[in-house]
Amino acid sequence: MEIVTIHTAKTTLSQLLARVEAGEEIVLARGKQPIAKLVPFKPAPKRQPGSMRGLISFDESFFDPLPPEEMIGLE
Repeated sequence: MEIVTIHTAKTTLSQLLARVEAGEEIVLARGKQPIAKLVPFKPAPKRQPGSMRGLISFDESFFDPLPPEEMIGLE
């Protein structure tokens, strides 16, 4: 992991981004103080509706009204 000053990052941003795209992590610093990290972007996996179907179940009492002591402050 290389530390690069902000001034250097401004002048070599395209090259830094190419290195990050290749998997490298680069720390940006103001003087000697690290302030940010450039890391490769990893998109989240696409969510699939219904993918948990059959893995979770609720019994009928789940749909019963809450007892009065649990309803305090919800009205």
